[in-house]
Amino acid sequence: MKQFKALVVDKTEDSFSLAIKYLSLNDLPEGEVVVKVVYSSINYKDGLASIPNGNIVRSYPFVPGIDLAGVVVSSADSRFNEGDKIIATSYDIGVSHFGGFSEYARIPADWIVPLPEGLTLKEAMVYGTAGFTAALSIQQLENAGLTPEKGTVLVTGATGGVGSVAVAMLAKRGYQVAASTGKESEHDYLRSIGANEILSREDVYSGKIKALDKQIWAAAVDPVGGESLAAILSKISYGGSVAVSGLTGGTAVPTAVFPFILRAVNLLGIDSVNCPMEIRKPLWLRMATDLKPKGLLEDIQKELAFEELPKALETILKGQAKGRMIVKIGEE
Repeated sequence: MKQFKALVVDKTEDSFSLAIKYLSLNDLPEGEVVVKVVYSSINYKDGLASIPNGNIVRSYPFVPGIDLAGVVVSSADSRFNEGDKIIATSYDIGVSHFGGFSEYARIPADWIVPLPEGLTLKEAMVYGTAGFTAALSIQQLENAGLTPEKGTVLVTGATGGVGSVAVAMLAKRGYQVAASTGKESEHDYLRSIGANEILSREDVYSGKIKALDKQIWAAAVDPVGGESLAAILSKISYGGSVAVSGLTGGTAVPTAVFPFILRAVNLLGIDSVNCPMEIRKPLWLRMATDLKPKGLLEDIQKELAFEELPKALETILKGQAKGRMIVKIGEE
């Protein structure tokens, strides 16, 4: 096989570089399945991998990209055959194992999900890790008893990847959705993907946290964390739940025990990285059916060319991204 393009980050004691280079299959890490990558997507973690002090990449040189979807070229595992369409997200991909910003990838078979019927490779990457995290958040909330009849569901960081997909999925499921954002210019966007109500960050967290506040929301999808999470917990209705998956608002959550012992509120931790396959595969099937929003391709995503990757990684680090950015890597 001839050489192929990949976005490579490299770091030495004296320098750091981010550039599209040419690699061969011999440069790829070990794994049972070689994949021709058709699409990847851009996540905040990928942005961190593209800078020298991002604390994501464990060794250099390295190919970032925590998500990929493509076609199997060869497989040493009987579960996958040449021509199979697959999804690979999470685990060590794009962190310590070369990721999706490459025309070819070699992936351990245990990390691979067959592309479900009802999803294209492009749609799978509109989802990516962010969409899977949103879906896992909703599934855990529903497992804890959430139904549309219980009341409004809050989504924080609603213009981001997890937030955007969560808003659209909840709307598809028939929920009333309150979307919180600090971007006043994106209210029309949030309404277009299914938000019934738009809240400012200050509406969620005014700077003061009460041990117990007025009961407002039946549940919340929170990729933000921090002090605003403490404020949210104090405003969840009796028996409600908060699914937390992020820490852009900080790691400390200065909450009291009262929401948990006086209102039976549940705090649900959402981990999409090491989520086991017995949960992961059925959830991808749901993402192709009852959780799949109507406007997945039209409203939530922006498709970029391979050469636009470096600039797009800067955009996501600056907090200027909206919805999901996907990257066309190759042809099926």
